[in-house]
Amino acid sequence: MSAPLRLLPGGADGSARTETGDSLPTLPRPRRRPKWAAPDPLDELAERLADVCAGAVHPYEIAAVLESDGISDEQITGVYGRRDLFAIAEELYARVPRRYPQPPLADDPWRADGVRCLLRGLVFALPGVAYVLAGHLLSGPADGYGLPSGTPALAAAALTGWAWNQALAHRAYLWLAARGRRGAARCLLAGAPAGTALACGVALALPGATATMAFVAGQAVYLAAATALLVLGSERDLLAALAPAVAGAIVLPVTHAPQWARTAALLTSLVLAVAASARRLTTAARTPAGPGGRPRPPLRSVPFGLFGLAGGALTLLAVFGDVLGRAPGAAVHGPLAVALTLSMGPAEWSLYRYRSRALAALRHTSTPGAFRRRAGVVLLGCLGGYLTVLTVLLLAAALLWPSAAPHDVASAVALPALGAVLWLALLLQAFGVAWWPAALCALAAATELALTESRLAPPDAVRAVTGWCTAALLGLLARTLLGRVTAHR
Repeated sequence: MSAPLRLLPGGADGSARTETGDSLPTLPRPRRRPKWAAPDPLDELAERLADVCAGAVHPYEIAAVLESDGISDEQITGVYGRRDLFAIAEELYARVPRRYPQPPLADDPWRADGVRCLLRGLVFALPGVAYVLAGHLLSGPADGYGLPSGTPALAAAALTGWAWNQALAHRAYLWLAARGRRGAARCLLAGAPAGTALACGVALALPGATATMAFVAGQAVYLAAATALLVLGSERDLLAALAPAVAGAIVLPVTHAPQWARTAALLTSLVLAVAASARRLTTAARTPAGPGGRPRPPLRSVPFGLFGLAGGALTLLAVFGDVLGRAPGAAVHGPLAVALTLSMGPAEWSLYRYRSRALAALRHTSTPGAFRRRAGVVLLGCLGGYLTVLTVLLLAAALLWPSAAPHDVASAVALPALGAVLWLALLLQAFGVAWWPAALCALAAATELALTESRLAPPDAVRAVTGWCTAALLGLLARTLLGRVTAHR
């Protein structure tokens, strides 16, 4: 194998020579334009097309731009002094250094609206004031657990309404995407009355006083109206409708108002909610239909209804679990449930935040492994941020209502576990993974109920262990499925 050629000093003519004595061709020296010479028109053309020339990967791209600009043969030979269009393109390509500008960043489609998320958190939590005003309607002889006799009917109706309206909301959102507001309105007009009738029928099958059944019916009607307003993006209307009940819950107990005043405050909010939903639905039903076709069959919404049922059961167990398990000093933890529902606004914001940061990670990573690691960090960060907010709300509820304060470690970590379960389940649902979260939450609710009723362990310990085990499974599922690049496209 021969050695590489080595250049030796050249001769008087400036040429270089190799060790064998062969001459190499002399490179032409760049000619400098005299100061008195007229400017080359090609310089002006190179300056005008600088961005095109810098981003071109072949002279033919520049030639295509020149041709689209309408350059003529007379200009090529007379003005620029070149033989043809491709000669100009090749010279421009050689003159302008390559630089490939990065495309401008697209707008973030997952930018969260903080005000809207705050409003949704409020409208999720404020209906709890109805139970403060309705104490005279829910009172009655105590059952075996020390609760009013109408509590099973109230809980059954609430679970039915949550399950039905969760599935209905998903179905309405599918119609909203396919046929616009008109499709969503027609879906809600057909499904909301059916859900109300179903919840009332379930309640009537269980024992309860007439006043309790009236409250159950009002609760079912309100859930249907609230679902319609939230799907149509009318959170402010729902907040305005809740104003009389909130004001009554603050003022009437302090002033020792008669029972009819409390009932009037409840009815006023209910009428306002129904009127607002009827107005919005009527307006939406008259809008032109979108260009899409019919969404997929209703079976696709079943797992969302199952999740609504399971999530409601887990929440009720957090409120009444100590009573059902007959724990020492058992009490109803209503204030803690209010803190949990109030945290749903920050939960929604953090879900948007996760999608936004995951999209940014997709843009700034070049391998699937790097994206998987970065997406895992984003997942932990957003979940940790939500749990921090939930913990602050729980501490505030404990300060305002000392009777609701956790009495041991298990009770202190039980409700954050439920918050983690709900957040991770909602995250998976946002990415189209519906059956797994619904099944795991239903399994957790059934396990908690069975262990609480059997009294094999303290209710708080049961909720804490079951909740964190379910959250770990959901987190592993989210880490696996959402760590794929294709999940975010």
